[in-house]
Parts: sequence; C-alpha cells; structure tokens
Amino acid sequence: MFVYEKKLQYPVKIKNPNPKYAQIIISQYGGPDGELGASLRYLSQRFAMPYDELKGLLTDIGTEELSHLEMIGAIVYQLTRNLSEEDIKKHGFDAYFVDHTAGVYPSSAAGVPFTAAYIQSKGDVITDMSENLAAEQKARTTYDNILRLVDDPDVREPIKFLRAREIVHFQRFGEGLRLATDKLDEKNFYAFNPSFDKHCNK
Repeated sequence: MFVYEKKLQYPVKIKNPNPKYAQIIISQYGGPDGELGASLRYLSQRFAMPYDELKGLLTDIGTEELSHLEMIGAIVYQLTRNLSEEDIKKHGFDAYFVDHTAGVYPSSAAGVPFTAAYIQSKGDVITDMSENLAAEQKARTTYDNILRLVDDPDVREPIKFLRAREIVHFQRFGEGLRLATDKLDEKNFYAFNPSFDKHCNK
C-alpha cells in the first residue's frame, strides 16, 4: 500500500544543535496531539469508514502524517546530535539523556511516553470526522506554541510547513464531514434508521 520515497517531505537542515528546542518539539513526535497519534488515528479509522471517498481521504492524510513524523524525528535528531556533557546539563536535557541518550523517543514535551489513549477510532462517520477536525486544530495550536518559543530559522521553516499542512488537513476533513452529512441526510439516517431508533430512542 505504501511507497517510500527516500527524502523528507520538506528539507530539514539544522546547523546549530539545541537540546532545549528538541525537548519541546518532541511533543509533535509522541505527544498528545503529535504526528504519531495522527497517523494511527486516521489509518485506524479508515477500516470502518463506509464511504470510499472518506476512506481514501483518511489513507492519504494518515500516510502524510507518517512523513511528518519522519520530519519531526529528523528535527529532534539534528537538534541533539554531538552534544557535550556541558550542553546536556546547561539545557536541562539530562533527564531525557539518562533514559534515552540522544535517541528519538515518542513522548510529550513533559516527558510522558506515547500512549494509544491519545487516539480515537469510534467507527461512527460523524464522530470520527469531528474528532479529526479537532485533532488538526490541536496540532496546529501546538505548532503555534513551538513557533512562539523557537527563533532559529532552520527550525522554524520546517515547523511552519508542518503547521500549514495541519490547516490543509482541517479543510479536507471539513469537506469530508460535509460529504458524510449529505450522504446520511439523503437516507434520513438518524431520523429513520430502525436499528438506530430501536436502541437510542427509548
């Protein structure tokens, strides 16, 4: 299903390592609104999605989120390469270093490891599409917060690219929600679906 092109979706070429930046940016690797959670959310939701157009949308965006995960990993790696003991201590990177050295590990900026509790897959088209709209806005807000704290242009440019993609994904999911709503309205699904009514209108 996947074709791997051996280049990043947007180039990452960071000249100056900065473990403090790495500590906050890693939240978009394995934090509550990060790229790992996004890719798993969409690639899981697609199995139960009843409409081919939306199944394709979830597959496309879920796959792109994997490329964003790769970009964040590259950013974190480049920000933490060749650190001296002094750099590690000076920038408060010691707690992370003790557990992971300079390996890229999925966690939040607060150091909480990634958990599947960050993702949601309900199997209901309206619920899942609404979840995805909120998820894209939360990711965009996280990138906004990162940009408030980072001033290195080598770091800011790929982060700005990723932020822009969250906005595009939000727009696509908005279109998807409208499409799903139209299809359900055509069948009067929520008003006249006997199996739905039987269990929910008591």
